[in-house]
Amino acid sequence: MRRVVIGLVVIIATVGGLAWLSRDRLGEIVFNRAVEANYGQDAIAGLPDGLHVILCGTGSPLPDPDRSGPCTLVLAGKQLFLVDSGSGAGRRIGEMSIPLGRIDATLLTHFHSDHIDGLGEVLMLRWAASGRKQPMPVYGPDGVERVVSGFDTAYTADYGYRIAHHGADIMPRSGAGARALTIASTNAPQLVYNRGGVKITAFKVKHDPVEPALGYRFDYKGRSIVISGDTAPTSTVAQMCKGCDVLVHEVLNPAMVGKISATAKAADDRRIAKIMSDIPGYHSSPVAVAGIAQRGKAKMLVFTHIVPRMPSRLLHPYFLRGVSAAYAGKVVMGEDGMQISLPAGSDRIEQADLL
Repeated sequence: MRRVVIGLVVIIATVGGLAWLSRDRLGEIVFNRAVEANYGQDAIAGLPDGLHVILCGTGSPLPDPDRSGPCTLVLAGKQLFLVDSGSGAGRRIGEMSIPLGRIDATLLTHFHSDHIDGLGEVLMLRWAASGRKQPMPVYGPDGVERVVSGFDTAYTADYGYRIAHHGADIMPRSGAGARALTIASTNAPQLVYNRGGVKITAFKVKHDPVEPALGYRFDYKGRSIVISGDTAPTSTVAQMCKGCDVLVHEVLNPAMVGKISATAKAADDRRIAKIMSDIPGYHSSPVAVAGIAQRGKAKMLVFTHIVPRMPSRLLHPYFLRGVSAAYAGKVVMGEDGMQISLPAGSDRIEQADLL
C-alpha cells in the first residue's frame, strides 16, 4: 500500500510539473476554445415571440458594485428598445451577451445624470457592432436635442479616429451617434411609437423639480409592460398600468435613507444630510409603489432604481416591510441581468437570469 501511495504521489507530481511547465500552452488552448464557443452569442435570439423586459441596470447614483445605472431593455417581437442608459449600461448589456447592434431605439425618461451618463458608450458600441448606416433614434422629453447634440459633440473626434483606423465601410459615418426625437410636453398620454405591432405610449410622471419626466408603456400582441421612470407616487402610473402584465417601478426606502441622513448629520456632514433628506420627496417608497401596483391591477411588480444600496439579500425583508399588505401580486427585487418574459398568446410570466 505504501508503494502504491508513493507511486500515486509521483504520478501526480509529474503531471502537475508538466502542467506547470506547459501552462502557457494550456492557457492558449482554454482561451481559443472559449472564444470559439462564445463568439457571436445572442442571449435573446431564441426567445419566443412576445414581450421581454431585461434589467441591464437597477442601481441609482449611489455607488453599488453589483448594479449598473438605470437601464432597461424591452424586446418586442424582433424589435429591441433601451429605456435610459445609466453608468455602465453598454458593458452590462455586453456581459449579458446581447449585441448592442440590435438596439433599434432608445427612450429617455428624463435627464438626471445617472439616467444618461452611459449613453455615449452605448452609442459608440452600437455603431461599432452593427455597421448601421443610420444613427440611433433617441426619444425623450423636451431637451433631448441638447443631450444628443452634446454627446455627438463630445464623440466627434472619436468618430473620426475610428473611421480612419477601420475604414468607412466598416464604420460608416452616417450611422454614428444619435438622432433626437422630442416627445411633446402634454398632460395626456401620447403614442410615440407604432410599428410592427409594437405600441409605445409616453406619459408624464412627477419628479419635480425635474420637468418634464416620463414613463413608458409597451404593448405587443396582448402583453404589456409599464416602466415608471423616476417619480414620486402618482395615480398616473396606476392608470397607465390598468391590468398590465409587469410594472417596473423605481423605489426608495425612506426609513433607510433617513438613517443615512441622520448619521451624516451626527457626523456634521450637513451637505450629505441635506441631500439625503431631500431625495425621498421625488421618489416612491416600497409601500406606496405596492399600492400603485394594486390599484393598477399589475400582475407582477418589479422594483428597480433601488435606493439605498442593498449589499445583502438579508436586507430585503426590511426594505420591503409592509409591501405584502398593500399588494397581492408577485413582488420582485430587480437585479442586473434579470429577464422577465411574456410570451404572446398566453398569460404566462417567466423569469430567467442572464448573468
